[in-house]
Amino acid sequence: MFGRDPWGGPLEISNADSATDDDRSRDLDRAALMRQLDETQQSWLLAGPGDQAGKKKKKYVDLGCVVLDRKIFMWTVGTILGLGVFIGFIMMIVKLVPHKRPPPPPPDQYTQALHKALMFFNAQRSGPLPKHNGVSWRGNSCMKDGLSDSTVRRSLVGGFYDAGDAIKFNYPMAWSMTMLSWSVIEYKAKYEAIGELDHIKELIKWGTDYILKTFNSSADTIDRIVAQVGLGDTSKGSSQPNDHYCWMRPEDIDYKRPVTECHSCSDLASEMAAALAAASIVFKDSKTYSDKLVKGAKALYKFGRLQRGRYSPNGSDQAIFYNSTSYWDEFVWGGAWMYFATGNNSYLTIATAPGMAKHAGAYWFGSPNYGVFTWDDKLPGAQVLLSRLRLFLSPGYPYEEILRTFHNQTDNVMCSYLPLFNSFNFTKGLIQLNHGGPQPLQYAVNAAFLASLYSDYLEAADTPGWYCGPNFYTTEVLRKFARSQLDYILGKNPLKMSYVVGFGNKYPKRPHHRGASIPHNGVKYGCKGGFKWRETKKANPNALVGAMVAGPDRHDGFKDVRTNYNYTEPTLAANAGLVAALISIADIPTGRYSIDKNTIFSAIPPMFPTPPPPPSAWKP
Repeated sequence: MFGRDPWGGPLEISNADSATDDDRSRDLDRAALMRQLDETQQSWLLAGPGDQAGKKKKKYVDLGCVVLDRKIFMWTVGTILGLGVFIGFIMMIVKLVPHKRPPPPPPDQYTQALHKALMFFNAQRSGPLPKHNGVSWRGNSCMKDGLSDSTVRRSLVGGFYDAGDAIKFNYPMAWSMTMLSWSVIEYKAKYEAIGELDHIKELIKWGTDYILKTFNSSADTIDRIVAQVGLGDTSKGSSQPNDHYCWMRPEDIDYKRPVTECHSCSDLASEMAAALAAASIVFKDSKTYSDKLVKGAKALYKFGRLQRGRYSPNGSDQAIFYNSTSYWDEFVWGGAWMYFATGNNSYLTIATAPGMAKHAGAYWFGSPNYGVFTWDDKLPGAQVLLSRLRLFLSPGYPYEEILRTFHNQTDNVMCSYLPLFNSFNFTKGLIQLNHGGPQPLQYAVNAAFLASLYSDYLEAADTPGWYCGPNFYTTEVLRKFARSQLDYILGKNPLKMSYVVGFGNKYPKRPHHRGASIPHNGVKYGCKGGFKWRETKKANPNALVGAMVAGPDRHDGFKDVRTNYNYTEPTLAANAGLVAALISIADIPTGRYSIDKNTIFSAIPPMFPTPPPPPSAWKP
């Protein structure tokens, strides 16, 4: 038998069973001697111990999966570390060396107009003005409001003048504060991004501080509230100076300003409650002030519910200028805001009572003014607000049925705003929500706000649109409508003029406004002395920046005439709607959703009880 010889030659192995180990060993030796060695084997045998020791032994690095020469390994590691240090050094230089960043994109026209629209509220402030008010031609005014009235004798200093006069109408003023607060609750991140959050919060607080003065805000139960400071009725031929009879700067007023109180005024009380409740959410991080607002709102809403009646009886000053047609819509609107501010289900029960909705006109779809959101009719706003509750919280029974009804009604209102349904006439761009009447812009901006806001609600609820009958419309249709109305107001109209003072190249120069029309030159013009400034055809000496005037007629015509308030007078309520609409449609990146989905619900407890904790682990 032959086997493999480790020395390279054949190896013969005896298979004899009787062979001993010694025999086998001798055979192997004999075979090895008989074999011829190759050169390598001979060199091994001839080399002495000294020769082998003289050779330098190579060093290796064992990495487990591979064995590398140590020199190669060290060179590789050093190269990698060197490259790392070099790259890090380059990156440090890039960061430390100043370089120009691309400028942010310029703000869109809605953002630019918004900055100006907020300044109108600065110009309308009454009382002692802050140093940073930013309107150079305004100063402290009407510092004795309330104190000079023998029936009240308490300070009613502060608040805002309503329009081009110096009257403080609490009904539209409260609604204006509610609208500003609503816009902050929904679009706080947008306001913050453009640097206007502190500004608008300061304006809201200016208004709510004044509202708290108009009733006993420290009491749980009240029996009266202030409806108005100043008078404007001149129809009876009286020569008694008042805020409409005279044409004076507010700073120069020296005539008596009577205070009007009411003892049964559910509409005014509920609107004031809504203003304080909404503001309490805006200021929720200032707990003391927020709690104060909530306390006042509770007293007002309670008063409104107990002492039923309209704040504007026939023949009163209130009825002439800001007449309220009903208080049922304020019950729904105010109840919704009270629920969001307190989380108390009793307010939601009131706001969603089927009888309440019926009295408020929720089922009058098809009536001429259905869906027209104003300082008088809050139902469309309440419908949108309660649709929000259903979209994001869905409280279920017993509220689901009426909330679903409000949601469907909101869909119908949005359909009515679209030109193709012919619910309202349109001029060459402007919706005629007041059916061709004067001062149309205030209604258009409110509709634009609701449409834009509702589209944001739908998108945040992952709903791409809504139905008008069998037809489906995307949320972009609502935004297109909202933009079209704001574009018209900002200059995309037949006259190619902006209806916001100070915006664009062409805008009204003669707003119907006492303070803006009389020079700020240190001369005091008395009750009749200012009329020469009212009648002049010259432009106003003081720019009423951000004021949205009343607007064009139903034929898109406009007269820049100071004496015609139906064209040129701005109002607090109109500008509040403008601000809300502009912030809602402005292209200001803030995140996935435009709105803040959750802040408005911060006071509402969990809809369903928290499940009990799991049982503890079983122990033997």
